[in-house]
Amino acid sequence: MNSLDDAPNPHFVLIPFMAQGHTIPMIDMAHLLAKHGAMVSFITTPVNAARIQSTIDRARELNIPIRFVPLRLPCAEVGLPDGCENVDEILEKDQVMKMTDAYSMLHKPLVLYLQEQSVPPSCIVSDLCQPWTGDVARELGIPRLMFNGFCAFASLCRYLIHQDKIFENVADGDELVILPGFPHHLEVSKARSPGNFNSPGFEKFSAKILDEERRADSVVTNSFYELEPLYVDSYQKRIGKRVWTIGPMFLFNSDTSTIADRGAKASVNQKYCMEWLDSMKRGSVLYVSFGSMARTVVSQLEEIAMGLEDSKRPFLWVIKSDNKPSETDKLFLPEGFEERTRGRGLIIQGWAPQALILSHPSVGGFVTHCGWNSTIEGVSAGLPMITWPHCAEQFLNEELIVNVLKVGLAVGVQSITNRTMKPDEVSIVKRDQIERAVVELMGKETGPEERRARAKELKEKARKAIDEGSSYNNVMQLIEYISSRGTRTDVQ
Repeated sequence: MNSLDDAPNPHFVLIPFMAQGHTIPMIDMAHLLAKHGAMVSFITTPVNAARIQSTIDRARELNIPIRFVPLRLPCAEVGLPDGCENVDEILEKDQVMKMTDAYSMLHKPLVLYLQEQSVPPSCIVSDLCQPWTGDVARELGIPRLMFNGFCAFASLCRYLIHQDKIFENVADGDELVILPGFPHHLEVSKARSPGNFNSPGFEKFSAKILDEERRADSVVTNSFYELEPLYVDSYQKRIGKRVWTIGPMFLFNSDTSTIADRGAKASVNQKYCMEWLDSMKRGSVLYVSFGSMARTVVSQLEEIAMGLEDSKRPFLWVIKSDNKPSETDKLFLPEGFEERTRGRGLIIQGWAPQALILSHPSVGGFVTHCGWNSTIEGVSAGLPMITWPHCAEQFLNEELIVNVLKVGLAVGVQSITNRTMKPDEVSIVKRDQIERAVVELMGKETGPEERRARAKELKEKARKAIDEGSSYNNVMQLIEYISSRGTRTDVQ
């Protein structure tokens, strides 16, 4: 563990939801706060700590004041297999419920740990999906700030949908409903909107999330004001509390090794990957990845492969393998595909250093599932995107990318896809749709060139925000705000 005794105040306690897409931005937040003079305790579990061991080692090596604290997760007590500590390891909804129960049982050991520290905690910043941390904050007399892994656009939508219960009397999941209270006309459907653990059995947990959302001191988000000023202002006004936009958080980290190792160890030799990209023409490569939680069915893999082949464009395609490479072995790709695309295609099975790949000069486009981490990384790299949302708030992010920011092109997904669905339940995007989108995105006509120009403008705004603009100022103000509060006993 890192020594924090000589580090400056205040002391931020970060508590992510244990899923890669939730953990990665909070690792970035830990580095961002620490490098601006705060102390940070990053709460995790033994299995999750092992996944980010290289990040932990690197922080220690660079003497960054982050203490990674692995608390034992009581898996057996809630009926989970020993070592089942991350949401991406489970597929059944009842196991998700058990895992949220296990997290809430960290309350007592966390309080005991924090009470033993020579420098007391100043605040807790915890994931929306860790509502029990509100009780911990009140017990310690410190504020709880809620981290929402969404952008302000999707956060406002989610808030209006669930706090105002707009779908309460809507039976058809595909029925479009005008979203009341949104700053402009927007139609949303229940099926393509972010849920709130709405399945049977989650009622108490869902209500607790909404209650703690209302009671949170303020909200921290991995976006930047210049990207979506209307939605940041509207969200802040609607919830009646400060929204700290401090992103893109990963951009502050200039250490290549730290960026590459965020989340998990890469499944490909980084040097080989970068050398392959070095060999390609500037802006010619299309990067294809659907995030840490997506599991693409075989029939869809085949369509993607044929769409990429028919497009005749260079590509780097990441296929998640659930730690079982045989599930996405080349046998499941069309026969001869890898031979026919050799020289212009690279396939990575498993985890890839995405932020490094996206920022490489040879990459000129991004096929994304529209998760916010991937979206903000694509924006920060100045890349136009083909949007392929799967679930959660991803359809809302698609709306932002395509129709508001105008840096994206929709592949045409109409139905949700999640990792618990059976193969025959998944709606398949056909190869001709994929080929058409790739050719248009990577083309040299006026439309694609204008899209690229807008994407490059956003890249410049993102860099300026974190280096010297709104996000930099917000980080400094956040640290000052927490410092000025001290330890209080009147936390709501």
